[in-house]
Amino acid sequence: MPLVIAATPIGDPDDASPRLRAALRAADVIAAEDTRRLHRLAKSLEVDVTAKVVAVYDAVERQRADSLLDTVESGGTVLVVTDAGMPLVSDPGHVLVTRAVARGLPVTVIPGPSAVTAAIAVAGVPANQFSFEGFLPRKAGERRSRLAELATDPRALVAFESPRRLSLSLADLAAAFGADRAAAVCRELTKTHEEVRRGTLGELAEWAAAAPVLGEITLVVAGCTEEPAPVDPDALRAEVAERVARGDSRRDAVDAVASAHGLSRRVVYAVVLDQTIGPH
Repeated sequence: MPLVIAATPIGDPDDASPRLRAALRAADVIAAEDTRRLHRLAKSLEVDVTAKVVAVYDAVERQRADSLLDTVESGGTVLVVTDAGMPLVSDPGHVLVTRAVARGLPVTVIPGPSAVTAAIAVAGVPANQFSFEGFLPRKAGERRSRLAELATDPRALVAFESPRRLSLSLADLAAAFGADRAAAVCRELTKTHEEVRRGTLGELAEWAAAAPVLGEITLVVAGCTEEPAPVDPDALRAEVAERVARGDSRRDAVDAVASAHGLSRRVVYAVVLDQTIGPH
């Protein structure tokens, strides 16, 4: 029997598929990110869970993966679910799947709800091609550096964000991508208080800074439609040197110059070290 990766509702229980209901009833073991939420979901779906339920979250997935896969190898069915949406998409499951594949065990999927595709559908932002970033980096410096690398990407950006960091991240996005770039903040999708706030990054940053924003948040930002400006190595070296002369460390100077020009740190470091500049 296979390892079954199953999507669960991201809000509205009615989005659960008949296949998910059947799998919850039939599984020998259910590997759940949060066992309490799994039981609440089963109750809302009027499904009696008779399977052994095992908590499998980030901190314990590696320790418990082989035991779960032993069950599959012995002929049992292990169902993998997370709190909401598809496992492995910024959620546990990757270790289980990669080890199952390495052991030659069958893996199948029950598709269903995903905050990523749901947000793309309602954002009103062109997203025929998109880059999914998961959660943006928590640390400001790392976040700004990553956004500088993405600023000239023609693909739409889709990312999850904590409501506590939303205002800061939108401000960093506006600085890196330009305040006029179209975007949408998709909050509490399929839930009672669903909200999709559309506008420019500058407008959304002001909105998020004005009052606390709560709930599960997915960001969708339009891709770059402009040709990147040519890199002037001498000017970049001069800017880095000026910041270092003012007391910045070279690392901080490179980060600041990269962010100001929408470049990756790699490109600016290459210039400073007088190396060949590759694609950016």
